[in-house]
Amino acid sequence: MVNQLIIKEMEHRINFAAIEPAAYKALLSLESYLATTTISKTLKELIKIRASQINGCAFCINMHTIDARKQGETEQRIYLLNAWREVHDLYTDEEKAVLALTEEMTLITNGGVSEATYQQVKSFFDDKQLAQIMMAIITINSWNRMSVATQLAPQ
Repeated sequence: MVNQLIIKEMEHRINFAAIEPAAYKALLSLESYLATTTISKTLKELIKIRASQINGCAFCINMHTIDARKQGETEQRIYLLNAWREVHDLYTDEEKAVLALTEEMTLITNGGVSEATYQQVKSFFDDKQLAQIMMAIITINSWNRMSVATQLAPQ
């Protein structure tokens, strides 16, 4: 009975692209903007995977790990991303700073972005790059929330 209820609930979830194409297109516009930024593709995928792990978004984890592999990302770095603080030599200092920022922005209710994290990121990136990194984090969190709320399943 419970499984039938879950299946029925999933069948009734909305498809944003079909029902609100303008809203969906607005998120796609953010992706188009991010494609023009100076942030490396590797860093963008690390942001997307890490935020998606935190948010429990199976659809996005699946998509962005595939995309990361296509960019040349290693299996080891993908597998260990959720434990990046434990692996000292696998990620660069710049990546670690951005991963910390990604976590704090994604878990914003845990006290926001600490001054230490903010300053660490600022030590590697200028204001424009920082704004681009923040927009990447904001964008994937929006996609995650849409996908989780509508129970979008990995393909």
